[in-house]
Parts: sequence; structure tokens; C-alpha cells
Amino acid sequence: MVDKIAGPRRVVIVGSGFAGFTCARRLCRILGRANEDTEVVLVTPTDYHLYTPLLPDVAGGLIDPRFVAISLTDTLPRVKLVIGKVEAVDLPGKTLTVVGDGQPTELSWDRLVLTPGSVTRLFDVPGLTEHARGLKTIAEAVYLREHFLRQLELADYETDPAIRQARRTAVVVGASYAGTELIAQLRALGDAYAERRGYDPSEIRFLLLDTADRVMPEVGDRLGDKALSVLRDRGIDIRLQTSLKELNDHEVVLTDGTVVPAHTVAWVTGVTGAPLLAGLDLPMERGRLVVDTSLRVPAHPDVFAGGDAAAVPDITNPGKITPPTAQHAIRQGKALARNVAASLGVGVAKPYRHRDMGLVVDLGPRFAVANPLGLHLSGFPAKAITRAYHTFAVSRGVNRWAITLSYLTNVVTPRPLSTLGLVDSGEASFSGSEGIPEHH
Repeated sequence: MVDKIAGPRRVVIVGSGFAGFTCARRLCRILGRANEDTEVVLVTPTDYHLYTPLLPDVAGGLIDPRFVAISLTDTLPRVKLVIGKVEAVDLPGKTLTVVGDGQPTELSWDRLVLTPGSVTRLFDVPGLTEHARGLKTIAEAVYLREHFLRQLELADYETDPAIRQARRTAVVVGASYAGTELIAQLRALGDAYAERRGYDPSEIRFLLLDTADRVMPEVGDRLGDKALSVLRDRGIDIRLQTSLKELNDHEVVLTDGTVVPAHTVAWVTGVTGAPLLAGLDLPMERGRLVVDTSLRVPAHPDVFAGGDAAAVPDITNPGKITPPTAQHAIRQGKALARNVAASLGVGVAKPYRHRDMGLVVDLGPRFAVANPLGLHLSGFPAKAITRAYHTFAVSRGVNRWAITLSYLTNVVTPRPLSTLGLVDSGEASFSGSEGIPEHH
């Protein structure tokens, strides 16, 4: 089926992550104020925008997964949604092929905005794709929570002490902010389970690995050291300059040769550009599309890119590219909207310039670290800022309300521990949930 333009110009945005979602929302406002008759189409495999920074809270059972999924129908009423996966892009012909539940559709465009986001960066570790799970999607977060809880339940009735300990062991690879937040939330979930089952929470073992020599280098040495101390005080075994050599369904082998029996393994080691990018035959840098400072793809003036999918020059740090963070993606989404509109004759294009507002990292009950505007905070003040930042950054009021109620409820009631069997292992695999080809 072919969907050719018959009427107004069309802007097609690929991906509903932070950059694509923000671009679509802002572009509609800009064009609407100018009474510009241009159709804005958003192509996405899901009908929601995912607030990924709160996925550790989902994995820890603190927040319902529905609350971090922002309905595109409700938040982008002027955008035409095409639910499907982009299989191919014909740049000279200005068309792309979308595959959904029905027949493939060929969609034409006047301006193309590539914001398909990123996927987990995998390495050639034997057993990784079969036995580890990431933290980029709702499916992965829900699976990690339910799989971990199920292992704890099975351990309660296991007569073999070695197998029981393996079921009560969780390994997280990646000590950046996502990995540290995840292991902190899993620690809190494990503590809640042990306390209600009547045994010592220290019987549940947590291991955090990273090839770097520091935890969370993004927040600086001072806050990184504070986070390291707090995590270790909670009984989390942190091994720096160490990663996985191989793994199977009941144990992991570390790069130093240590064998750790474990049934729960999370791989949170960073990201690379979405698989779609590799088939575009466009210049790439570190797995991301090369763009100029106005977020245009060189030699293709009608094609723009941003977010995790683009190697955006950081003009505040010459020679560097912006890191793949939500903070950058949101602001690049705004820049994309402005510059795409300018290419249509509305407004003036400007280069993307980013001011780093700092990071906030939630490290479980009663503790966080944050460096807003260069101010180093930890403990309760950082916790309050972290919770407030994430709540207000969510793009829909009803989601913000639900998240706030979840946090308040958690103050006076324990975390829910029931497993619902909503996601199976295949749906939560790197290929099933993130679309990473099997050969990776």
C-alpha cells in the first residue's frame, strides 16, 4: 500500500522517544501559531512515549509501568500516528516503508526527522543475549522485577543451599546512573521480600560490575564516592574494572575468573544507535548519525536527526558530541522543531547549544545524589530534588499525579510483591523488546 502526499506538506518523525516526542509536540505548536498547513506524522512501534528514567522504579516495584507510559493520542492530538516499525528509508525517493500488523505501507515525506533512539550496547559475551536482560523498555523492567521475585519465591523452598543462594543473587553489569539506580531498587525490593518472609535481607546477594574505575563518573568524584559508600553500606558487592566473561542460566563468570552462581542478570552498560540507522548508508560516528550543529544530515537538507540516534556536535566542547541522555534529547527535540519549521519557511534556524543542568540519581530508600547547576547534593535534599525533577519532567498531568501518589503510598505501605506473569522471557529479550537483531 502506498500513502503518497495529496495536499499539504508532510513532516515525518521516526520514533517517539524524548527527541521525537518533543519535536512533534513543539512543531505542531509552531506551525499552528503560523497557520501553516503542514501534516505532522509520527511513526512509532508503540502508542506511548516512555519516560525511561523511571524504569528502575518500575523494576523495583515502586511505580506501576502504566504510569511511565505517556499516551500519544492524548498528548499529541494534532499529530497523525502511524503505529509500526520503519523497515527501510528511500532518501532519494523521499519515502519510507512502515511495517505494522497489516501490509507494509510506503509513506512519503517533505521533511524527515530521524529520532529512532537507541538500544542496549551488546558485546560478544557468550550467553549474554540468552540469559541477561536490559533496561530500555517496559517489557524488560517488568520482566526483571517478576523474574527476580520469582527466584526469591523458589529459593524459599529450595533444599540445596547452593541453588538457594544462586536464586537469591542478582548481578547488574554497568555502574553508570541507570545501573546503580536499578541495583538500588532491586536491593530495596529484595529487602522488602526478606523482611516479610522473616529472614535476614543480607541473605540476598547483589553484585554490581563495571569496567570503569569509578561508580557513576557522570556525577563527579565527590558524589560518585558518596554513592559507592552508600551502596556498599547496603550490602551491595561492587566490583570495578570487572565485567562478565560468560554466563549461563545459573551462574556468571567474571573477567577476573571468579564464578558467581546467579539466576538474575541485568546488562545496563550503555547504548548505541537503533538498528534502523545501519541500513541508511549515511555517515556514522560511534553508532550514531552524523549531523551538523543545526541537526541536519549532511548532503540531505530535508533530513534531520537528533537524540540518541544522532552524533550531535557539542559546540560548548569543540570536538565532542553530546552524550545520549534524556536531557539532551528533550532539548534537541525543541531545536529540531524550530529548525524543521524554519526549513518550511516558519521562523529562523539556530544551532543546537546545550547547557548542562546536572544529573539526578535516585539510589533507593531515603538517598539520592544530584548536582543541579553544579551544586553537589546527597541524602534527603537530593532525594527531594530527584523525585520532584522526574515527576515534573513527565509530560502528562495524570501520569504525574499517579507517580506522586505512588511515592506517597510507598512512604506508609510496603512495596507490592505479587507476580502477574505479564511478560515472558522472549518478550523481554534484547531482540523481542528492543529489536536488536539476533546475530548481535
